Amino acid sequence: MKKHSLPGIYLRGSVLALAVLAGSCATKKQTANQSLTLKTTTTPNGTVSTATTGAPKKEGIKKFSDLIPAKTKADSGLFNTYKVDGKYYYEIPDSLINREMLVVTRFVKTPGGLKTFGQQYGGEEINDQVWKWEKHDKQVFIRVPSYSLRADSTSDMYQSVKNSNLDAILASFEIKAFNKDTTGVLIDVTDFYNGDIAALGLSDDIKKAYKTMGVDNSRSYIDTIKSFPINIEAHTLKTYRAGESPTDNSIAAVTFELNTSMLLLPKVPMKYRIMDPRVGFFGQRQTDYGTNAQKALVTAYIHRWRLEPKDPAAYAKGELVEPKKQIVFYIDPATPKKWVPYLIQGVNDWQKAFEAAGFKNAITAKEAPTAKQDPQFSTEDARYSVIRYFASDVENAYGPHIADPRSGEILESHVGWYHNVMQLLRDWYLIQTAAVNPNARHAQFTDDQMGELIRFVSSHEVGHTLGLPHNFGSSYAYPVDSLRSKTFTDKHGTAPSIMDYARFNYIAQPGDGVTHLYPQIGEYDDWSIKWGYTWFAGNKTPEQEKEILAVWTNKNAGNPIYYFGRQGTSIDPRLQNEDLGDNAMKASAYGIANLKRILPNLEKWSYKKNEDYSDLNELYNEVLGQYYRYMGHVTTNIGGMNENFKTYDQKGPVYDFVSKERQREAALFLNQQLYTTPLWLINKAELAKFDNGVIINRIKAMQVSLLGNELTASRLARMYDNEAKNGANAYTVAQLLTDLHTGIFGTSKPDSYQRNLQRGYIENLKGLLNTDASFSFPGVSSAQLASWGFTPINIVLSDIRPMVRAELKKIDTGLPKGGDAMTAAHYADLHLRIKEALNPTRPIVNVGGGMGRGINDSKPAILNEKTGSMNCWPRTNVEN
Repeated sequence: MKKHSLPGIYLRGSVLALAVLAGSCATKKQTANQSLTLKTTTTPNGTVSTATTGAPKKEGIKKFSDLIPAKTKADSGLFNTYKVDGKYYYEIPDSLINREMLVVTRFVKTPGGLKTFGQQYGGEEINDQVWKWEKHDKQVFIRVPSYSLRADSTSDMYQSVKNSNLDAILASFEIKAFNKDTTGVLIDVTDFYNGDIAALGLSDDIKKAYKTMGVDNSRSYIDTIKSFPINIEAHTLKTYRAGESPTDNSIAAVTFELNTSMLLLPKVPMKYRIMDPRVGFFGQRQTDYGTNAQKALVTAYIHRWRLEPKDPAAYAKGELVEPKKQIVFYIDPATPKKWVPYLIQGVNDWQKAFEAAGFKNAITAKEAPTAKQDPQFSTEDARYSVIRYFASDVENAYGPHIADPRSGEILESHVGWYHNVMQLLRDWYLIQTAAVNPNARHAQFTDDQMGELIRFVSSHEVGHTLGLPHNFGSSYAYPVDSLRSKTFTDKHGTAPSIMDYARFNYIAQPGDGVTHLYPQIGEYDDWSIKWGYTWFAGNKTPEQEKEILAVWTNKNAGNPIYYFGRQGTSIDPRLQNEDLGDNAMKASAYGIANLKRILPNLEKWSYKKNEDYSDLNELYNEVLGQYYRYMGHVTTNIGGMNENFKTYDQKGPVYDFVSKERQREAALFLNQQLYTTPLWLINKAELAKFDNGVIINRIKAMQVSLLGNELTASRLARMYDNEAKNGANAYTVAQLLTDLHTGIFGTSKPDSYQRNLQRGYIENLKGLLNTDASFSFPGVSSAQLASWGFTPINIVLSDIRPMVRAELKKIDTGLPKGGDAMTAAHYADLHLRIKEALNPTRPIVNVGGGMGRGINDSKPAILNEKTGSMNCWPRTNVEN
């Protein structure tokens, strides 16, 4: 869903490691030696700088009783914590020195109007790190380990890796006292939690946006520090001096409530499971020097919860067994009561999938306990996974998870649920299904109907928290006409995986009798949970488990039901968001037929007594957006390649081109449905209620934008590659330009839409002829760019420009003479444009996107592996 805090990049079916960046946080106090101390100051941009101030004041180590009076009550737990005269102390036992702890900082409360920069609501994560408390002489340090390099402790390379992977120091503390039996040390953490520490405070984006200048201690405080058996929860209020405020600039400050959880990680990490790009899981990567490979090997582990059977013997016999520790989600007490049962059901729906892995009752959801039932419960507590409900007009939801960077074990999740996702669900369900679904023909749905849609979204987001990324290839498994079958859809829904972006069934036609119109947890989801969560007896190594899992995967290879298609590429037409079925042209034709039925009824179906026409305007825009999606789905077939990751054990290509017949089918579809002006999109009676003269330009802009998408240099590069490899079996650039020419110049008297399209075509050709079309991203190889869809090409030396030059001359030669005044002026203008393209005298202005990114040629898919999702519910922008 719409999360834009984006630190990781999706690479060939896996995800970059959960980032724990050594040295990324400024230190509050970092003493280099015992003769110098460091003074921290805050610069206008919020960064922390240090300066030496001379010899420190040496207080020395005191008796425990001098600092902690005998009557002081300890808050016992992971560390004993104490509050004395406004100061907070940690008593750190020696047994926990050098133990790894996961630290997660979240918002508790935020100011109103904070509506950008990723994190903005109570419950959302700001930062996570792993800490190790280290004792050295008279000091205690917090170190931040890095997991980018590894080697097994028994490996010859272990010490070498340690020598080149030093853990950064985040902060240092003087030892104030030893405890009574000298098995632990006492430190003062007051200044640490009150300070402007990056790991415990605002993100850089928010600091920059509001021009913060450090924490104002006079308006900040530690609210509570509470210790529990395996974690400590620190609740703080921080006021930052700020040049801007989301609410009132006269205050010159911005205030937040924050919670930092420090959770003890298992002493022995969970056994990792090696990632396979043929089965979709989020994961983490590292360079492993401890293998037998004759190179530094990049390994990847999937993210998954630790599920182990209570009764291993019964599990081995094939019986369903409960796990030792169940996955539990709590529903935020702030959630409207009527939606709670549906959110719970969305979680519980995954129980069946876990049965495929041999577990029963593996996952559940329940209402959070009240303060009376459990006064210690907190939705910010890192021990608990929670579905948080945000009072927000953002149309979004997202499913994050936090994993142990040593093993990939998922430790907790805080699903983000924005109130206004219901508005988006209403819009899409109406626009995509109202032609066949009377229940969708209303301005407001019943609670039962909205609840079922909430249940569907809940299941999707919980799938992310289980380690599952989007499976964009899933919906391709079902033939288009199967989605018109009531029997089929009642059993299968719209796709084999709820993790696809297969929203609602826009293919079913009136009279088909289809009533099950949305996705459900399907066959692929059962398979992926089985693959990721099956427990193997006999203490097998990860490498031995990999061999067993590879046999399973090879057995399912070739069956589209079990196909995983990654997010983050525009080369494979099967891997598209919002699409259904195995033929985009056929599916889109059905979808357009339904839009033609829906559009004339929008005013009636959006009626609200005594309300203005803003809802009609919104739904009309959704019709335009849905049409735009269909055209994008079709376009991706042109120059498309099928991507099927394989191992040496499997036959056949990993990459092969979409067939010539399918590519030409797509080009001719666009001629018919796009370049032949879709006048049905203009309903004058409804437009009169809200359109102030922009709709015609918007339709023209859509046509030109989509034309530009068809003519991207990367798409043409793949077509030339296809021609070089497959000759007459390829759909060529020459054939594409011939088909485009026929579709765009097929009339002797063009109307205003066709004139606009002809000008757009020439401008796109002009861009290809005279503008650099190269793509580059710092540190990204050409092979990686190609995997995203930015297929590299040297356009100056390529065959593109000769073909474009020939096409421009063909157009110029074929321009008719005469005609009415408008037509004659139009052709005269085209002649001048072509002349300018062939002999440029001014900078080229790209108006159609031919050199840039059109729909489905978007920028690389960048994912937040903490959230497990990216922009799950995007609306399509149809403006040019």
